[in-house]
Amino acid sequence: MGLSKTIMIIGGVLFLIGFLMQFLHLGKLPGDIVFKKGNTTFYFPVVTSILVSIVLSLIFYIMGRFR
Repeated sequence: MGLSKTIMIIGGVLFLIGFLMQFLHLGKLPGDIVFKKGNTTFYFPVVTSILVSIVLSLIFYIMGRFR
């Protein structure tokens, strides 16, 4: 697989993830840390990061198997 094809696939996967995040509300899962105090908000998406990491790992594992 050429470099340009790999970059296009990675871009497509990132686009698909971004598109799905709008409809699946992945940024507000239980376990994500949110602190609000006055005008300041601290948001750390722990569970969302783990979920995205697992999905991307599976995608890249499957892509590697077809190489």
